[in-house]
Amino acid sequence: MNSARHSSPAKLGKNRQTELVALAGRLGREKFAPRAEKYDREASFPFENYDDLRAQGLLGLCVPQAYGGLGADFETYCLVSAELGRWCGATALTFNMHASSALWTGPLADDLEMTTAERAELESLRRAHFRRIVEDGAVYAQPFSEGSAAAAGKAPFGTVAAKVEDGWRVNGKKIFASLSGAADYYGVLCTEDKPDRSMRDTLYIAVPANTAGLTITGDWDPLGMRGTVSRTLVLKDVFVPDDAQLMPRGLYFRAASSWPYMFLTLAPTYMGIAQAAYDFTLSYLRGEVEGQPPVKRRMYPTKQIATAEMYIRLQQTRALFERTIAEAKVNPSKEERLRCYATQYTIMENANEICRLAIRTCGGQSMLKSLPLERLYRDSRCGSLMLPWTAELCLDRLGRETLYEPGETDE
Repeated sequence: MNSARHSSPAKLGKNRQTELVALAGRLGREKFAPRAEKYDREASFPFENYDDLRAQGLLGLCVPQAYGGLGADFETYCLVSAELGRWCGATALTFNMHASSALWTGPLADDLEMTTAERAELESLRRAHFRRIVEDGAVYAQPFSEGSAAAAGKAPFGTVAAKVEDGWRVNGKKIFASLSGAADYYGVLCTEDKPDRSMRDTLYIAVPANTAGLTITGDWDPLGMRGTVSRTLVLKDVFVPDDAQLMPRGLYFRAASSWPYMFLTLAPTYMGIAQAAYDFTLSYLRGEVEGQPPVKRRMYPTKQIATAEMYIRLQQTRALFERTIAEAKVNPSKEERLRCYATQYTIMENANEICRLAIRTCGGQSMLKSLPLERLYRDSRCGSLMLPWTAELCLDRLGRETLYEPGETDE
């Protein structure tokens, strides 16, 4: 069979990229930030924010322009997501789950080698999903975690899909399923149900929210990222038709192997949170926080040193972030892959460190829930726990891959 790689669309121009980041900033500043405390207190989903995203066409941010979307490439998505995270972490993090469904099946998939038949199948599948996003304003979730090694990429997914006439029968469970109860479709990663299951047999299937056999269970009362409403999905004999697939069989595994940046899409949210903590600290020390007495605290040397430390850490983090998202591509070199892990680790850990410094520097009042800093701190602490690249797994990969070439052992 013929095998070919589709020519990827050109990156968005810098002017258009700047416009989209500015749009995200305006929505965040004017709409999302004033609502963030409410969603955090209630652990409720930011439906109003999604109405705003829908009205501005941003639900189609990563849908290619040929399908009516805004055509954002990976770098543009990351910059927009970081700007959203600056104003509401939970909105940015859930938006990642939605946008990734189009990013993975659009510009990312176009970089992969496929047979002519696979390319035609992908075209047929994604056209329907893109239409739902652009024309119907549909929201896609992306339940991933199962409480096993699967989410870390070390075992097949325990959720399985058995082939039946005209479709698939899906059984399993997904934990920490963000947008539970809010999404129109759940992009479920599962394994084809056959005797010798392999990660190569991963399927990526969109399950409609109203499908019989799909239920949402459990409470949601976490430390941070409370507005994501990441409850548990249970799938029991859920039938979906063949065209519910988001990718042809086997394509997800190829993407995960050759386009590792697809797992970096959580990091921009935390880049935005780090920026927000620094911004708040400056405003607080200058006596410019809205609703607070205009008391200046910037004259103290200890606070000046602390903000200098925060600035340096923020710039170090942003420099690595911007370099990595700019060089994202299929089949990166070893050095580029290692930098991808290092970027994820650095953003997740430094976001929390910057928030910690911000609280220490601003003082006791910054712990009040009437101010955003304590929420930023709690949200930032969640970053290092995010699968598939937790802080621990990034260190594990970096340690092994810096010292071993593929296939090397000590035997």
